[in-house]
Amino acid sequence: MKEKLRKIPSVHELQQNQLFQQAAEQIGEEKVVTSWLRNEVDLLRQAFLENIGPDVHTTEEIKTYLLERLKYKSEYFQEDRLQRVINATGTILHTNLGRANMSEAAVKKVAMAARSYTNLEYEITSGQRGSRHSILEDLIKECTGAEAAMVVNNNAAAVYLVLKGLTEGKEVIVSRGQLVEIGGSFRVSSIMEESGASLVEVGTTNKTHPHDYKEAVNEQTAMIMKVHTSNFKTIGFTAEVPLKELVNIAKENEDLIVYEDLGSGALYDFKNHGIGGEPTVSEALNDGADLVTFSGDKLLGGPQAGIIAGKKKWINHLKKHQLARVLRVDKMTLAALEETLKAYLQGEEGVYTIPTAERVLETKQSIKQRAEAFTDLIHLSEWQTFIEEDVSKVGGGTMPEVTLPTAVVHLHSGNTPAQVVIDKLRTETKPAVVARIKEEKVVFDFRTITEEESKIIAGALQTIEKEMQSLS
Repeated sequence: MKEKLRKIPSVHELQQNQLFQQAAEQIGEEKVVTSWLRNEVDLLRQAFLENIGPDVHTTEEIKTYLLERLKYKSEYFQEDRLQRVINATGTILHTNLGRANMSEAAVKKVAMAARSYTNLEYEITSGQRGSRHSILEDLIKECTGAEAAMVVNNNAAAVYLVLKGLTEGKEVIVSRGQLVEIGGSFRVSSIMEESGASLVEVGTTNKTHPHDYKEAVNEQTAMIMKVHTSNFKTIGFTAEVPLKELVNIAKENEDLIVYEDLGSGALYDFKNHGIGGEPTVSEALNDGADLVTFSGDKLLGGPQAGIIAGKKKWINHLKKHQLARVLRVDKMTLAALEETLKAYLQGEEGVYTIPTAERVLETKQSIKQRAEAFTDLIHLSEWQTFIEEDVSKVGGGTMPEVTLPTAVVHLHSGNTPAQVVIDKLRTETKPAVVARIKEEKVVFDFRTITEEESKIIAGALQTIEKEMQSLS
C-alpha cells in the first residue's frame, strides 16, 4: 500500500501536463482547476489507504487516471445546468420539465427586460419612485373583473401571504375534503400552521354541508377558505358547498373573508370547448369571493408567479405587509406575465398565441398531421413507426379527470429494448428528448412536439439505430 501511495504524482508534476493546461484555459481560472486536481489526489490517496481504490498500479496508470478524472470534472463543469428539453410525453404542463411554455411575445418582453433598465419601481410621468405592484394591476383587473390585484413569486407564496397577512391568530374554516397536498409535500394544513392561523376542519372527506360551516363560525373566525381540488377528483358519494353559498354564510358575519385558492388559474373558459370543468378566475370573483389566488405557469400559460385578485380592501392590506417584499417578483417575471395577460385581452385570437392554451385546444386531426409528417420524414432501416390514437394529459396538477384525444407515434425498435432507446434519447441527444414507454414500445405524443422538434427526434433515432446496429 505504501508503495502505491509513493507512486502518486505530485500536484505540481500533474500541472505540467497538457490536459491540465487545457482545462485551465477552458475554465479560465487555474486556481479552480488546481483545487479540483488536489481534491482528486486526496481522494485517491484515501482510497488506497482503505484498499478500495481503482485498479491502477504504475505511476503512469495513476497519472492517467487522475488526469482523466480532471478532464471529466472540467467537462461537467462547463455543461449547461439548465438545458432545453423536448417534451414528447404529451403532458402539456409537465411540472418536472418546467410547466408552461411562454408565448413569443412574452419571450421577447423578457429579453427586453433582461438587457435593459426598466420602470420597475419608477413613475415615468412624475419622475418619482413607483411600486412594482402597480405595473400589472390594471391588466389583471381587466382580465378577471377584480377590484385590485398583486403578484408574488408562486401560488404557494400567494396562499401563505393571504393567510399570514389576514388571519394570523384567528381561525380559518376549511372542508376536510379540501385539505390537499400538492407537489413537494406542500399541505394546506401545514401552511396554515406556519401562517399562525388556526385551522378549523369541517365536514368529512367526501361530504361537507352548509350547516358544517355555519356551526363552526364564532368570534375568532376570520375566513372561510375554499381550496379548489385541481390536482385530484373525488367521485361517488360526495357533496361540497358551492362558493355562492359560502358567500351567503359569510354575509351573515361582518368582515368574514371568503377566499378561494383556485390553483390552476384559468382565465379562458375551456368548458366552452367541452374540456374539463375548471372554474375561471372571473367566475369565482363573480360568485362573490373576496380573494382568489392562482398560478401564473399553469392554465394561464405564463411564468411562475402567484396572483392574488379580489377586493381592494384586502389587497391593499396585503401590499403593505412585510412579506410582500419577501415574496415579490422580478422584472422578467412581470415582463412575461404582462404579455401573457395582454394576449387574453385580444380574445380568441390572442388565446391561441399562448402555447399552453393552444396545446389544450388543438384537435386530434391537427396533431395527427404532425405525426404523419414525422413518419414521412424519418428513415429507419429496421426499426418501424406506427401512428396510433391515444390520450394526452394537461398535467401540472390541473384537470386531473381530463384526457385529450391525440395522435402518437409508436416506435418498434426490434431487438433493442425500448428502455435503451429512451435512455439514449434522454442522455445522448441535444436537446434531450423525454418520451414514454407503453407495452415495450417508445411512444412520442405529438401534442407537445413541434415541427422543428420532430426533425431533431427523427435525426436522433436514425443515429441511435445505426449505433445499435454496429454493436450487434
